[in-house]
Amino acid sequence: MPEAVLFESESSQDRAAIASYLRDVAAKLEAGDEGTLSAGDRSATLAPPERPTFDVKAEREGPADEQGDLGIEFEIEWHEGDESGSELSVE
Repeated sequence: MPEAVLFESESSQDRAAIASYLRDVAAKLEAGDEGTLSAGDRSATLAPPERPTFDVKAEREGPADEQGDLGIEFEIEWHEGDESGSELSVE
């Protein structure tokens, strides 16, 4: 199924700023509140259901036998019509 990117942001930040951002996201998630992702004039408001799927991936980009870019991806995923959650809205 094709993927539609509703929001995307990439910036260089120090580890403390990234950790603070992740704590803010975690607090919203734990409280069951909607969370709005925003950067400049772009934003997306999301409200994950009580039991979304959580995917964590560590990866290396580039040839397996050479040094490359390392990354950690965290993904929270759910079906848009899931009755235990709310709808996605983009501002």
